[in-house]
Amino acid sequence: MTTRLARAFEEASRLPDDVQDEIAERLLEEIAGEERWDETFRKTPDLLEKLADKALADFKAGRT
Repeated sequence: MTTRLARAFEEASRLPDDVQDEIAERLLEEIAGEERWDETFRKTPDLLEKLADKALADFKAGRT
């Protein structure tokens, strides 16, 4: 665990229980979202490159 994350947990531990639960829920949702992105890109590793190539081509063609 990083020092900064440990500090955040330490400070959060001083808050009321309901606020701690809300922070925990947000953090868990964020982690789940990161895992979904990771899985998506693992399944389609060239997808991001294709999207970037299309965006660059659109930019060069003046469509953005």
